[in-house]
Amino acid sequence: MVYEFKLPDVGEGLTEAEILKWFVAPGDVVSDGQVVCEVETAKAAVELPIPFDGVVRELRFAEGTTVDVGQVIITVGGAGESAPEPAAEVEAVEAVEAEEPQGRQPVLVGYGVAESSTKRRARKDDSARGVVPTRSAPGGPAAHNGEGAAAAFTTVTNGTAAPTTVVSNGTTIPRPLAKPPVRKLAKDLGVDLATVTPSGPDGIITREDVHAAVEPAPEPEAAVQEAAPAPVTADARETRVPVKGVRKATAQAMVGSAFTAPHVTEFVTVDVTRTMKLVEELKADKEMQGLRVNPLLLVAKALLVAIKRNPDVSAAWDEANQEIVQKHYVNLGIAAATPRGLIVPNIKDAHAKTLPQLAEALGALVSTAREGKTSPAAMQGGTVTITNVGVFGVDTGTPILNPGESAILAVGAIKPQPWVHKGKVKPRQVTTLALSFDHRLVDGELGSKVLADVAAILEQPKRLITWA
Repeated sequence: MVYEFKLPDVGEGLTEAEILKWFVAPGDVVSDGQVVCEVETAKAAVELPIPFDGVVRELRFAEGTTVDVGQVIITVGGAGESAPEPAAEVEAVEAVEAEEPQGRQPVLVGYGVAESSTKRRARKDDSARGVVPTRSAPGGPAAHNGEGAAAAFTTVTNGTAAPTTVVSNGTTIPRPLAKPPVRKLAKDLGVDLATVTPSGPDGIITREDVHAAVEPAPEPEAAVQEAAPAPVTADARETRVPVKGVRKATAQAMVGSAFTAPHVTEFVTVDVTRTMKLVEELKADKEMQGLRVNPLLLVAKALLVAIKRNPDVSAAWDEANQEIVQKHYVNLGIAAATPRGLIVPNIKDAHAKTLPQLAEALGALVSTAREGKTSPAAMQGGTVTITNVGVFGVDTGTPILNPGESAILAVGAIKPQPWVHKGKVKPRQVTTLALSFDHRLVDGELGSKVLADVAAILEQPKRLITWA
């Protein structure tokens, strides 16, 4: 008896996902609820648990492959069956580690995200494996992200599938045999495993084989001197990066937002010297020890107070019913750039949180985003967003609304500037704020009041007490 685990819909109506990482290999024993792989949808990276016990027989797709929802991604034999032979275990999948860009940490920003280096791999034809499903079992476990998505699986009785192979130019060739750490090493060193001579048992490539492959060949200098310069082609002057996953979803959402909601952006430059002093005092406060305390925290609190004073700004446009949906809560979005692209998770019911609670939630949001573990649920239901473009030294910008939201506040760089203070020109900590809003929901007066209130609080942070 062989069970087939199909890729579930881990989001709301998503049609495909990319396999980022396998946590099991052929021959491993798995149990019901065990996480077997991590996939990336258009919204987030999600870990998938398997819904039955048994022994892994085959991984149908390699890491980096984009798979349609409903396709079989892993097969598992009954718990009493023996594991596949070692050679088959190595051949079952080319486990190439996804290489994350180095030298850059995800930060809270609006745009300018890092590129992902994950490569798309060719999809495999399930029919070539001779798989004949005989019955489908309904349901399955809830997705690991808490979304409650069901994982579909099928039972088959046709025996073990053939070892995975690579198809190149229409020719089927065996995969080089190597363990995942060795494949990762080869990728880091730029070595094609197909060109490496194996020295391990059963023809398995070892780490030593990979290192030997990058050693200088005999008379390398002469070879370089005699070789003619490679001609510069049009392909060599350009690089095409497939648009997929989070980046693809972001592009579609931004286009839809820009051409659906009539954007208006207003700006204000404000002296935030007192706010910066308050940040330093809060860092030393024992009630805030261990929490994330920075200017963004106070900007977030200022925006929440401004929304409380102007509640009509928290709304959404219902096109189907031609209604304005007023929201009596604030799910505060924080735009974050990650190696996989721009994401906007939000802090649920941020309006009801104290300053320490808001700091704790902000810290958890940032840590989760950096680890690439933000769930689809965390990015749904936002009402307004903050984007901190100042971390790049940018003074301000005209941010695009997150789809379905009424406003987005851009925070520029905070830096010393000459400023008239108490009748004299003095160096003060100054920043520029930009508020974009949907003019169907927010007219000029309301938008101006919200922006002016945020600026007033940051100029005189004691208003956090008097206005709250």
